[in-house]
Amino acid sequence: MSSRENFNSFIPAKTIIPELTIKAVLIGALLAIVLGSANAYFGLYAGMTISAAIPGAVMAFALLKPLKGTILEVNIGMMGAAAGTALAAGVIFTIPAMLLLEAWKDIHYLETTIVAALGGILGVLWMVSLRRALIIKTDLPFPEGVAVAAVLTTTVGDETSNKNKDASSSGIWLLLGSIIGASLKFAQVGLHAIQGKIHGIFNFGKFNIGGGENTGLFYGGIATSPALLGVGWIIGPRIASYVFVGGLLGWVIIAPLIALAVGIPIPITPEQISDAMGFTGGNFDSGKLIWGFYKIWEDYIRYIGVGAMVVGGLWTIFKLRHNLADGIREAITGIKNGQSQAKKRTDQDLNFKYVFLTIGVLTIPVFLVYVWISDNFVVSGIMAVFAILFAFIASAIAGYMAGLVGSSNNPTSGVTVSVLLLTSLILLGFGMSGNVGAYGIALLIAAVIACCAAISGDVLQSMTAGQMIGATPYKQQLAELVGIIAAAPVLAIVVSALHKAYTIGSTNLPAPQAFLMSGVVRGVLGGEMVWPFVLAGMVLAFILILINVPVLPVAIGIYLPFTLGTPIFCGGVIRYITNKIVLKEFGSDKDEQASEWELAIKQTEVKPKDRIIRTGLLFTAGLIAGEALTGVIVAFIIIAGLNIVMFEFPPIFPGLILWLFIALLIFYIPLREIFNK
Repeated sequence: MSSRENFNSFIPAKTIIPELTIKAVLIGALLAIVLGSANAYFGLYAGMTISAAIPGAVMAFALLKPLKGTILEVNIGMMGAAAGTALAAGVIFTIPAMLLLEAWKDIHYLETTIVAALGGILGVLWMVSLRRALIIKTDLPFPEGVAVAAVLTTTVGDETSNKNKDASSSGIWLLLGSIIGASLKFAQVGLHAIQGKIHGIFNFGKFNIGGGENTGLFYGGIATSPALLGVGWIIGPRIASYVFVGGLLGWVIIAPLIALAVGIPIPITPEQISDAMGFTGGNFDSGKLIWGFYKIWEDYIRYIGVGAMVVGGLWTIFKLRHNLADGIREAITGIKNGQSQAKKRTDQDLNFKYVFLTIGVLTIPVFLVYVWISDNFVVSGIMAVFAILFAFIASAIAGYMAGLVGSSNNPTSGVTVSVLLLTSLILLGFGMSGNVGAYGIALLIAAVIACCAAISGDVLQSMTAGQMIGATPYKQQLAELVGIIAAAPVLAIVVSALHKAYTIGSTNLPAPQAFLMSGVVRGVLGGEMVWPFVLAGMVLAFILILINVPVLPVAIGIYLPFTLGTPIFCGGVIRYITNKIVLKEFGSDKDEQASEWELAIKQTEVKPKDRIIRTGLLFTAGLIAGEALTGVIVAFIIIAGLNIVMFEFPPIFPGLILWLFIALLIFYIPLREIFNK
């Protein structure tokens, strides 16, 4: 888009200030290790990972402030942090599954480190060629990238200019949002003082289908998350609605039909019964039904999402073919001309010649690792080429999805499942099936691509923030590589130590994503895969393409728990109403309207109409920042072994009331000047 092509960044392209300095790189490497380790534990414990772009930016700012770091140095520190946490996600999704499948008896340090490093480096290198295609030449919202840029420009600011009333008053809304988001999240996940998710089950009678009488049930749920409201507000009503439609398809239409046709699963083991009671504050009668819905989603529904993601991802790449072709053309031109053409500082990537050369060279260590794992030269050679090429596709899909809904809500595990499906099918074609050795080979081959996909979403989110504040792309890319090289050797130690301390797969460290991956591998190579649901997802994607509905947001909605899609939709609805009120008050002047990128970093001369959207952007960015920071803090509290939990089953209604109040604030704060007239 032309507006992004000629975007005026916070630090102008002609301005040169310290950026890739030793202090910034070292702090980035330190944060990559610390936050990556925290994310590894949190992901194995809670089944979700945290994007460290915002916490990393805040921590880098805190560490660099005494050293008089510039906004671009803080950004470099943030890049390292983002790399470490993203790599942790790729590692914990796949490597622990080796233990669950009994392919390993303990974590193998060398294999884990090499796989993580190769996948992470590949992710950054492929993103170099995808940066312009996905950030500059699309209108993807990148909600966390916008939030990071708002945090950086409002907290660090520009040392070359004086702060003004507009900037300082903007900072208040960012700070207020951060405090509110952090406080509610800490009460939910840290103290367990209030419930963070609300679930409901509705009975509409008994029906005799296929000779058996089953109960007709509907499920509804919502996560009382301030950050997800903020994400919905930033991405807007259109994308938020598509995500919600996916949730409705999976949870309100398909799941009840499955429950009606075959009956709802019932929890049996003590762990399952405990989980069921946790859904409803200790009420087992309704909790067991909600547990049953989640079991149906886990075993069937999300595979529909995976099938839709595969087709939707490939379709997205096809739609972006001109952007990607332009990027490759620019790269080839740059290689031919020795990249002698002068580009502005904010558009300088790593040298394409060396990037593509390195990607080609990386085929050799990937091949050697696969030979080491499988003892089969032919299979290893084919899979090494497959890994390099599919890493590009997985990076593009994961990057695009991160651009839609943000890194924290990006279903990287869905991309990993897709990769595992294809990897396992290829190995099945080579006659590898039904044994532990084949399971391990499939997992480790896919692990390289999984680490690559995990990195790509965070790289793009961070690169977007850099684009807005005026960072130099190649310096950001180097900072990411340093973060990966620092984190990879440590993550293997952390995962191994966690296994020895808590045992991966136990109730103390359930590793739900790794269980999903082990189930996929065992399903394909053991002949138990639920292929009809994967194929149904693919068919659904084709239908959505035919009626011109974006596939990936719908696929994300099907794949994610319904509780996550609902608050995103609510945030989108609030934004829709806000836009309507602004349109009624000020009329339409699209040519003059500032873009959200401009509003997130703008410090002076903000028009009244634009100030409304800017205030909303900063307040919702604060909600996202506060919740992300709290996730990291809670991870460290859990690691330290501190028990600050107040209730085993927290009360439901206080959380709902507080969340509704925050939703009201998101609506009122930006529009308060209109209401107070």
